[in-house]
Amino acid sequence: MQYFTDTEKFIDLREVNRAIEAAFADHGRGHVQMPPKIYITLPEGDFRTMPASLPSLSLTGVKVVNVHPGNPARGLPTVMALIIILDIATGMPVAIINATKLTDMRTGAAGAIAAKYLSPKKEIVLGLIGTGRQAEAQYRAISRELEICEIKCWSRNSLHAEKFAREIKDYTARSVPVEKACDCDVLVTTTPSREPVVMNEWVHDGTHINAIGADAPGKQELDPLLLRRGQVFVDDIAQAAHSGEINVPLKRGIFTPEEIAGTIGEVVIGMKRRERPDQITIFDSTGLAIQDLAIAAIAMRKGTVIDLPFP
Repeated sequence: MQYFTDTEKFIDLREVNRAIEAAFADHGRGHVQMPPKIYITLPEGDFRTMPASLPSLSLTGVKVVNVHPGNPARGLPTVMALIIILDIATGMPVAIINATKLTDMRTGAAGAIAAKYLSPKKEIVLGLIGTGRQAEAQYRAISRELEICEIKCWSRNSLHAEKFAREIKDYTARSVPVEKACDCDVLVTTTPSREPVVMNEWVHDGTHINAIGADAPGKQELDPLLLRRGQVFVDDIAQAAHSGEINVPLKRGIFTPEEIAGTIGEVVIGMKRRERPDQITIFDSTGLAIQDLAIAAIAMRKGTVIDLPFP
């Protein structure tokens, strides 16, 4: 068995985008095995187990990932992850991968692919709600698919937003009030909020939204009126209904499963699409185990390897 580390140093974001795009296509065609992720709730956070099989890459395995919002105060990442790859023929563990930074990258790539297919514009003003690690992953991945003219960012802590904007060197970036950040072409939300932070009246027609932060039951970032107003595409219907942006509106009867426009995989393979240029589109991203297998395949080709004999 092998342990892979330092993989993110050798990975090109365009390669990650293409790998995630292919995994979504496999999902859209029904060519994967992937039950919804399982949550274990802990006093200060949770951890999830995410098993999957991706036949197109001859890979099967599981990711274990935590979410502990208080970790930054301890000097730790909010999210940390480990991927275990199994031999398909025998079930023997063949690789363990440090997937903490890979998780950021594959989630950023998911947003980039959604923006590629659903944004009606190829030159965009990008709005960021939340200015943590995932906000950075999103704008970097999206920049490989669309031309970013300007970045407007907002955080509940204005000092964080100002620092984030200053550290962006490749684009014009500025910290703005939340409603101004929503005045954009592509809007990305990456907060841990349990109540809406983006209101319907702040979002203009034709905007594409990547709703990234709602990844557990009870979380939501968007005014439910936005869901009713726009086309909602999910990464996986069962998982999004349980823990995505739509989970709270579904439980409250504000939104129904029949209103889901489709999956991002169906968009990638051309079965579903944006209805018209002035339509609002929303990508409800919960993070799929097949994304982890797709980026694991890249990591296993490029990472630093430590042999760990097993059994």
